[in-house]
Amino acid sequence: QVQLVESGGGLVQAGGSPRLSCAASKITFSIDAMAWFRQAPGKQRELVAAINSASQTTYTGSVKGRFAISRDNAKNILYLQMNSLNPEDTAVYYCNAGSWNLVQTMRGGRYWGQGTQVTVSS
Repeated sequence: QVQLVESGGGLVQAGGSPRLSCAASKITFSIDAMAWFRQAPGKQRELVAAINSASQTTYTGSVKGRFAISRDNAKNILYLQMNSLNPEDTAVYYCNAGSWNLVQTMRGGRYWGQGTQVTVSS
C-alpha cells in the first residue's frame, strides 16, 4: 500500500509563497504520475497540477504562472510551490498518485493523502 503524507499548509497572508510537500512511502509500477488537488468549502474537488515520470506537467488555469509542481524522484517527494496566493486559493490540498491518464481527471489516481489545509487571509 502506498501512503502519501502532505505537509506545509497553514494560515498564509495574501501574496504569500508557501510550499507544500508530499512524501510517498514508495513508488510502485502503477504510479507514473503525481498530482495536487484541492477542495474549497462548498465546491467540487479540482485538479491543481500534475506531473508525470517524464516531467511533463499540467496546471489548472487559475494557477498557471503562480504555482509550480515538481518532484524529487530520489526521495519520493512531490512539491507544490505556490506564489501570489489569494483568498480564492483557500482549500484543503490533497496529494494524489496513480496513472497519468487518471490524475488529470476529477477522479484522480489510485492513491490519496489525507490533505493539508491552506487558508489565505486577505
